[in-house]
Amino acid sequence: MRLYLIRHADPDYPNNTITETGHREARALADRMAGENLDRIYVSPLGRARDTMQYTVDQTGLPFQVEDWLQEIGGLGLESESLGKIVAWNVPGQVVRSQRPLPTATDWNTRPPLDDPAFGEIYANLRAASDSFMARHGYVREGGAYRLVEPNTERIALFCHAGFGLTWLAHMLDLPLPLVWTGFFLAPSSVTIVLLEERSTEHAVPRCLCVGDTSHLHAAGLPVTPSGIVANYY
Repeated sequence: MRLYLIRHADPDYPNNTITETGHREARALADRMAGENLDRIYVSPLGRARDTMQYTVDQTGLPFQVEDWLQEIGGLGLESESLGKIVAWNVPGQVVRSQRPLPTATDWNTRPPLDDPAFGEIYANLRAASDSFMARHGYVREGGAYRLVEPNTERIALFCHAGFGLTWLAHMLDLPLPLVWTGFFLAPSSVTIVLLEERSTEHAVPRCLCVGDTSHLHAAGLPVTPSGIVANYY
């Protein structure tokens, strides 16, 4: 199985849709996805994801299914004297990387400023929803890998969000969440591809083929928009 995690195009957050620039990005994305031989499309219920997806649906003629768990993650806001008000995935990288030893996939939620127990609960809920989704497609989570219940050769597009996409990627790859949050960027309309690599008849392991690919924008002569980059994007 191959998963295409697609962040929505340039957002118009107040109106829960995409900007005119976002519509151009979504059209370029649809041109690319039309050549990927998709089998299924899933989408967040939020308007900016659905409006991005619609161009790909129109191009491919595929039906789509709304999945509530794909929506952007709420409840991860924090406030401190040094950071001000900030969402957890925008914590500065130096705050996370100054901690030695570095956070792990199992202890990150014990390290300030991400030690709010609610953050761990929210992540646990996403992990449970992910594991349920993967089980529906023939893969049962066991530790950091997946037991292969039924072979699956489908290519599945999932239209979602930046914070969600990075958080899900950390779980699938069994990586420390804060290091993924601070170390990767998913640009608007970008494509992240995860292959469930089946190197045995019993197990599959997620393998990331690319993160935040924007080649469709370059092909269309469009710039990459920086929504989600907090400082000095150029």
